[in-house]
Amino acid sequence: MKKYGWKWPKLFADGNGVKLGMISKMEVFRRLSVILQKPEIIPHFQETMVSNEKQNVPKSLADEFDKFGLMWLHTFSPCFPLDGNKISVINEPSIFYKTVAEKCQTAKQRITLASLYLGTGHLEEQLVAAIGENLRTSRGQLKVKVLLDYTRGTRGEHNSCRMLQPLLAQYQDLCQVSLYHTPALRGILRTLMPQRYNEVIGLQHMKVYLFDNSLLISGANLSNDYFTNRQDRYVLIEDCGPLADFYDGLVSRVSEFSLQLSKGGQVQLHSNWKCHPYKGKREEFESAARDRVWGLYQSATSQQQSFGAGDTWIFPLVEMGQLGFHHDSRVTKRLFETALPGSMIHLATGYFNLTQDYTLSIVSHPAAAYSILMAHPTANGFLGAQGPAGGIPAGYTLVASEFFKQVQRAGQENRIQMAEFQKPGWTYHAKGLWYTLPGHHLPTLTFIGSPNFGKYIQHSNTFTQ
Repeated sequence: MKKYGWKWPKLFADGNGVKLGMISKMEVFRRLSVILQKPEIIPHFQETMVSNEKQNVPKSLADEFDKFGLMWLHTFSPCFPLDGNKISVINEPSIFYKTVAEKCQTAKQRITLASLYLGTGHLEEQLVAAIGENLRTSRGQLKVKVLLDYTRGTRGEHNSCRMLQPLLAQYQDLCQVSLYHTPALRGILRTLMPQRYNEVIGLQHMKVYLFDNSLLISGANLSNDYFTNRQDRYVLIEDCGPLADFYDGLVSRVSEFSLQLSKGGQVQLHSNWKCHPYKGKREEFESAARDRVWGLYQSATSQQQSFGAGDTWIFPLVEMGQLGFHHDSRVTKRLFETALPGSMIHLATGYFNLTQDYTLSIVSHPAAAYSILMAHPTANGFLGAQGPAGGIPAGYTLVASEFFKQVQRAGQENRIQMAEFQKPGWTYHAKGLWYTLPGHHLPTLTFIGSPNFGKYIQHSNTFTQ
């Protein structure tokens, strides 16, 4: 592990202590949830999304958040209380795959999968076969929804769509495959942009894996590397009915304004949707899509008191830049700027490219100390790629170097430290944030999902949770 004056703690190891309250961010695109656990708490939300009132928050919960200056989280998102004992942290890619495969085999009512893409190897074939067998024996009780990005899901001849074709052919009434297409990729740009690079215009980046009332939030895609030797984060939440319903609703609403894959391999608009993502008027599509997602938040907020009690609280967040949602980024920035003196923030990303706002907030607000973990060039997934992509690992190293020079110019190198993840034969894809209160040894709040804290996520139409 290459160090910039700092050593990263073992936050990825099994933590008997990592049952921290989690601020889980799910990708709708970027991060979607924020989890917090008593007695250590720290969340916040977006004023433009929810009114500044305390949203019918029970007094005991409001007092707990006020105690640590986190009541602002409730102005950004509905809150889902949970029993912390229902939350477990998965540490290994192989266990992630085993968990997903087993739940695909045993789910009784619903399987909802949202990912950037589905790989085309043997492990992925086994997943599809497990879903197919479960559908065959479910007597019509099981419903399957898959949401992928259009540009990644259709890339190449043997692609994600081809992998899912057998399910649609045999179980068309029970299985739905949706492909999100960014409204920014249109016209001459769509015609000329090479297939390998068109995803930079915008994509669906959520990683949400839901089985009945169990929810697995991750930054990992459904692909061989993520099942074997690409380190990521995975949090499994069991028996979380209201939260599972929320995420299922989120995927369903995004699926509505996504293209639908038919059993013949063609794509078409959803039966409930009239605005084409790249043939119609862009403003109409973006406005209608934004309203669909915002409506879900309004509905969940109105049901706030019906979600019960718990010792852990989850705040779902979204980032959909081209649709006008800067939900997750505003919460993240506010946390950077309001962290308590003496607190610690651990920040991890596979692709270090902080936005200017994040950089200024971290460097200019000296209350919290920072430990930043990123991928070493040899642990970058683009290492050895053909063409211009092969230079990406060196590019991220350059960006990190320039950031650290800025830290040094500000005289903050003792407060802000950096390290690189390096493990022979492995790549690094984990991202997230851990916030530890002054005087505490374990984090109180964590962000988990698909954002990398970078410029691309904030300004593109990337859906993260």
